[in-house]
Amino acid sequence: MGEILTVALPGPHGLAVLGLTVVALFLFTRDGIPIETSSMLVLTLLVVGFQIFPYSDGGVAVKPTDFFFGFGHEALITIGALMVAGKGLETTGALQPLAVSMARAWAARPHLAMLGTLIICAVLSAFLNNTPIVVMLLPLLISISLRRNIPSSRLLMPMNFATLLGGMGTTIGTSTNLLVVAISADLGMRRFEMFDFTMPVLIVGSVGILFLWLVAPRLLPEREQPLMDTSPRIYKAMLFVNKDSWCLGKTLAEIRERTEKRITVNRIQRGDGLYVAKLPSMRLQEGDRLLVSDNRENLKEFERLLGVSMNDVVDGESGPGDDPSIAGPDQQLAEVVVTSGSPLHRRTLNTTQFRTRYKLMPLAIHRARSGMDELSGDFEDVLLRAGDVILVQGSNTSISELRTSGSMLVLDGTVDLPHTRKAPLAMLIMMGIVAAAATGVLPIAVSALAGATLMILTRCLGWRDAVGALSASVVLLIVVSLALGEAILKTGGDEFLSDLFVYTTSGLQTWAALSLLMLTMAVLTNIVSNNAAAVIGTPVALGIATKLGAAPEAFVLAVIFGSNMSYATPTGYQTNLLVFSAGGYRFTDFMRVGIPLTIVMWIGFTLVLSWLYGLL
Repeated sequence: MGEILTVALPGPHGLAVLGLTVVALFLFTRDGIPIETSSMLVLTLLVVGFQIFPYSDGGVAVKPTDFFFGFGHEALITIGALMVAGKGLETTGALQPLAVSMARAWAARPHLAMLGTLIICAVLSAFLNNTPIVVMLLPLLISISLRRNIPSSRLLMPMNFATLLGGMGTTIGTSTNLLVVAISADLGMRRFEMFDFTMPVLIVGSVGILFLWLVAPRLLPEREQPLMDTSPRIYKAMLFVNKDSWCLGKTLAEIRERTEKRITVNRIQRGDGLYVAKLPSMRLQEGDRLLVSDNRENLKEFERLLGVSMNDVVDGESGPGDDPSIAGPDQQLAEVVVTSGSPLHRRTLNTTQFRTRYKLMPLAIHRARSGMDELSGDFEDVLLRAGDVILVQGSNTSISELRTSGSMLVLDGTVDLPHTRKAPLAMLIMMGIVAAAATGVLPIAVSALAGATLMILTRCLGWRDAVGALSASVVLLIVVSLALGEAILKTGGDEFLSDLFVYTTSGLQTWAALSLLMLTMAVLTNIVSNNAAAVIGTPVALGIATKLGAAPEAFVLAVIFGSNMSYATPTGYQTNLLVFSAGGYRFTDFMRVGIPLTIVMWIGFTLVLSWLYGLL
């Protein structure tokens, strides 16, 4: 340890890179700055800095363009290919039968169904990106909570955390795992195979699942959820009378007879701001608008019987109805919930350009709480608030894109997920990807790329969906993280950080140093991106293992496991934000469950890794 005391600080370039790393980590925590913008800024500063101030590593000049290698890195290619393959499962509805089976289990034995849901989530997340899993199960669990009067806040967070636990179990479980495995292999360590660290995750993760099943729901308070009523939702809708409508020239009495007296007309609007009396003998004219209230099934039935339209696009006018994604043969209904974090909150449908932006036609609005009387005019000009539900119509693709974007909560997800004839083929392709990598027939990068290609060639996935599956923020974050990691290595920053860690932990046993490293990564991953924390931590972990004379695999696994413990804050991981708004959680709710879960997993992995690698 005395040798560490004499280790000097890195040179000016090393200090500058470490300073830029701190700036990057700070920018990644700013909600007001998009991750893509922060990543581009940091990458630009890095390459421009090395261009203006040249640097050589052991006599070999470091070129600024060397830091672009991340765009073609094996880890990025693998992550992108797996995103595309996962999208193929989603668009074909390959997981829909599983969701239906889970719904039946909840109806029979809810307590055991909760355990089954957690286990299924963990197993699926070991092989698939957890975001589509969470998106698929959110509507299902919210529906169950409403029907069985179970607070959704006690279901959604445990389900989400189960996907994070399962993602630790294989090399392809998360993008963090893939990055750390690839970087450690680049640095000369033996490459981890698919299931090399499944056993410690199985042991410790089982304890975590029991915690989420038995303890977590008791720690979570009952929160007010977006939808408070369990009865069928009653919508306010506008029925537009056009020149081809059956009801044109008919009296209100005739309209009532046509619908078997089921329709309730609240107001009749004729022109801007002019309302006519609802007399039984009053005859409807072209351009009249009927403000009615009913459930979505009855509203669509009234639309058919009366020949009216639930939107204001008429013949001869251009509008959203001309868009084939809005007026096409594969139309579906969906219910979109306005949550506190959605783009619709405290705005109107018109100001958000909802029709153009999402290629969906808003048909009606439901307001769960008081205030339905204020919805007397065009509901697209109504200021929306949390809990409002918008009934929309559009193509399967548009509804699916809205649901998977994570920006809004779309109900009835099991209905919207199509189970097409391509579903078995998509599932077979995904199983082939996993099997080829697990058996060593193909490296995961090759099998994932081949699988993504097959998804497109077999038309399980279109190019539009394939491109949409790739996240610009994920791509740029990985690229800039790899660039920073490379710069730290080139300038000796990793040596300095590992020396500093060993010095500050001098006197501690090796297992304690490993435990402290894992805890440091767990804290860091809840503040900044887990990928950024892991990429920077991997070379440091290898340096620490070398100086302590310990197995490098143990310290690299400490980085993987610590970086995946994104439990304590809603900003720790993207799916945390999804359940944060859907479950009506507060920031402190994540701390209530996340901190104890982190402690459980931290102690568990410390014991298991120390035992497996002989550090005790």
